[in-house]
Amino acid sequence: MTRGKVISDTSFEDVDNINYIKMEPMGDSAISIRFGDSISPKTHEKIRELTRYLDHHKLPGVVEYVPAFTNVTIYYDCIEASMLGRRKYHTQSPYKAMETLLHEEIMKLQTTVMVEPEIIDIPVCYGGGFGPDLEFVANHNNLSMEEVIRIHSEGNYLTYMVGFAPGFPYLGGLSEKIAAPRRESPRLEIPAGTVGIAGNQTGVYPIGTPGGWQLIGRTPKKLFRPDKTPPSLIKTGDMIRFRPISIEEFEQLQEEEK
Repeated sequence: MTRGKVISDTSFEDVDNINYIKMEPMGDSAISIRFGDSISPKTHEKIRELTRYLDHHKLPGVVEYVPAFTNVTIYYDCIEASMLGRRKYHTQSPYKAMETLLHEEIMKLQTTVMVEPEIIDIPVCYGGGFGPDLEFVANHNNLSMEEVIRIHSEGNYLTYMVGFAPGFPYLGGLSEKIAAPRRESPRLEIPAGTVGIAGNQTGVYPIGTPGGWQLIGRTPKKLFRPDKTPPSLIKTGDMIRFRPISIEEFEQLQEEEK
């Protein structure tokens, strides 16, 4: 992120006129910092830069943050923010205090070193009972099921965000050749480890949950492990690679995961 200037409509404009960072309230104790209006690796890197900064700098009033596709939501303590406002910024508004503080911190950011993403291998048994919608995805795109498997497993997928269910990764980078619409009627429960496609995204259901994605396979890997720290195997910024395996390999790896 390059250095920039704060402009009057509570936006941050970078010196290359490429992006605007806009702030807006989210209820009475949160503020959304938006880095763009479309999902892209560049926007994602700006989000990662801010979250890395927040990881290493304890800001007054900040309780936690939640990164998403194009924004980071900062949750703050209203009492502490109000005290900060009166003490430092001559305002009684908790929101105005946090907005000013975050503008000041964003102005300090300047990318110097790109952090290489962690690469996570996800073995997948495609089709059959594990991937009941593989044939639909193939027919929808005028491909064979083998071609869908090949294209899906050749991709490199960036984890833009983790949400919906504990440890669920929203992955970008799916080839348009195998994109497919969501199901008209969501399933009531999808088994943990199931790999799905929805539009131009792919992801893995970490726990048993309802869902409307097209299901193409399943991994024996546990993505959500509540007994470990951190509990999610995949985090924002990780690069995911899927590897086709046989049913026999699936069963063997499943036993090792117990």
